[in-house]
Amino acid sequence: MVESMNRDWFLEEGAKVYIVDTTLRDGEQTAGVVFANAEKVRIAKYLDQIGIDQIEAGIPVMGGFEKECIRHIVNLGLKASIMAWNRAVISDIKESLECGVDAVAISISTSDIHIEHKLQTTREDVLRRMADAVKFAKDNDVYVSVNAEDASRSDLDYLTEFALIAKHAGADRLRFCDTVGTLTPLTTYRYVKTLIDAVGLDIEMHTHNDFGMATANALAGVYGGANYVGVTVNGLGERAGNACLQEVIMVLKYLLKLNVPYDTMLFKEVAEYVASASGRLLPVSKPIVGSNIFAHESGIHGDGVLKNPLTYEVFTPEEVGLERQMVLGKHSGSAAVRSKFNKEYGIELNNKEADELLERVRALSINLKRSLFDKELIYIYDEYLKQKENNNS
Repeated sequence: MVESMNRDWFLEEGAKVYIVDTTLRDGEQTAGVVFANAEKVRIAKYLDQIGIDQIEAGIPVMGGFEKECIRHIVNLGLKASIMAWNRAVISDIKESLECGVDAVAISISTSDIHIEHKLQTTREDVLRRMADAVKFAKDNDVYVSVNAEDASRSDLDYLTEFALIAKHAGADRLRFCDTVGTLTPLTTYRYVKTLIDAVGLDIEMHTHNDFGMATANALAGVYGGANYVGVTVNGLGERAGNACLQEVIMVLKYLLKLNVPYDTMLFKEVAEYVASASGRLLPVSKPIVGSNIFAHESGIHGDGVLKNPLTYEVFTPEEVGLERQMVLGKHSGSAAVRSKFNKEYGIELNNKEADELLERVRALSINLKRSLFDKELIYIYDEYLKQKENNNS
C-alpha cells in the first residue's frame, strides 16, 4: 500500500506530457520586456536544444520585424514545432501561413465577462468565429490549438460546447487558459477532467501566476488528463507571469515520475540569458535555477548534505547547470568549515581548528549581517594562524 501511495497511480503508465514554450510570445508580453530579434532567435535555439516540443514564436499580424523574425526561426530547421499566435480572424491566420509555421494558435475569449465587455458580442458569435477560423487553418494543413481565453472564469457547460465545436471543426487541441490566475489545483483538476471526459480532445494547460499557483495548477491539469503544458523561461509573462519552464519539467520528472526527454543541464544558462535579455533579475531563491537552491549554511543541513546530498537535495545541482555551495556564516557548523577549507582551499583542519575558526566565522557573520566571502574566510584563517604563532612563541 505504501508503495502504491508513492506512485502517481492516476497517470497512465508511459504517459507523455508535451511542453509548449511561449517565452517569445507571452513572455515578451511582460510589461516593459522587448526582445531584440537576435535574442528571440537565440532563445528559440536554446529551447530547441533543451528539446521543447513546440515553440510559440510570436504574433505575425504585428508585421514588420516580428513577422521577419518568425520567418527566420521557421527557417532555422529546428526540431521543435513552430507555432504562431492569432486572433480568431482569418486575416491573422493568413499572416501566420506566410511565415511558414506548422502550427497556429487561434485565440478567443469564452468567459461572459470577456464576451460582453471585451468582444462586445454573443456566445453564439464566438462559436461561429472560432469554427470559421479553425476550418480555414485546417484547410491550409497546419496544426491548430484553439485557445479558450479566460477559460477558468467561463461557464463550464459553454466551455464544453466550445471545445466540442472546436473538435468538430478540426482543432487538434484546446488551450485551457487561466488568464488571470484564478484557478486552484482542485478546481483545475475538476474542470479539465470534465472537459476531457465530455470532449475527448487534447488539452494544454496555460496557467498564470497571479495567486502564485501557476505551476501547481498546470500540474493539477496534468492529473486531470491534460497532455500539454504551456510555459515560459523563468516564468516570464503578463502581470505575475506564467508557469515556469524549469519548474514544470522538474515537477514532471521528479514528482510525477514521468520519463522526460529534456536537457535540463541547460536550465541555468538559459535562465541567465533570458533574465539578461528581458531585463528581469533572476532571484537567488528562484526554484530550480536560483543561486541559493544548492547553497547550504545551516549546520544541520550542511552536515547532512556532506554525508549524503539526498538528505536535503532532491536532484543534483549539475542536473540543472548549478554547483553546490557550502556557505559559511552564523548558522554554519564545524563540519562545513572543515569541508569548505579542505575542498575549496586545500587546507586540512582538525576538529579543534575547525571549532575555533567557526567561532570567528559566526562572530564576523553576525557583525556583517550576512554570510562570508571566500576572501574573508581566508583572512580569518590567516589571522588565526598568526595568533597561534604568537601564542606559541
